[in-house]
Amino acid sequence: MEAERLIEVSRRALAQSRGAPSVMAEAWQVQALAQAIGEHLAAHGPKVLRGEARGLGEIGGSGGGAADHPVVRTGTPRAAQLAEIADPRAALTGLGALLGEMGMALVAVACDTGEESLYWQCIEAIDAADEALDRVHSMLRLLAEQDREQDRQREREGAYGAVRGPAGSAAGPP
Repeated sequence: MEAERLIEVSRRALAQSRGAPSVMAEAWQVQALAQAIGEHLAAHGPKVLRGEARGLGEIGGSGGGAADHPVVRTGTPRAAQLAEIADPRAALTGLGALLGEMGMALVAVACDTGEESLYWQCIEAIDAADEALDRVHSMLRLLAEQDREQDRQREREGAYGAVRGPAGSAAGPP
């Protein structure tokens, strides 16, 4: 499945989750998706993103991949369906929004719980989401810088391509 579609499926699932267990399960799904997108971009994405993408792949899985998590026990994470990232910029923008929504949902769970272990699980997942969001923003900046550099290069080359040779040589001998 394409990344943007998976992100949208995850956004809907997170919005529909009710109660701490459901929100925590969806947060785990989002973290797994961030990890999968990072790994995919590190292997197949634009070269300018590969270092940050590797970092996203490592961070994405750090906030809740416990082997006894309900999602792990019930099957494969949604992120396993990731097949392609057609538009890295759009996927990263959507992932950034999803990570922000996940953070807000986790804050609500953390504030509402009286259970200390759940509170700390939320805090760890929020930290992981913040780190992942920092990587996403960094990758979006790198893409914007790359676009600006390409625009400057096109301006230097002019509308008809790069001008080569000494000045005036295009007109021929004087």
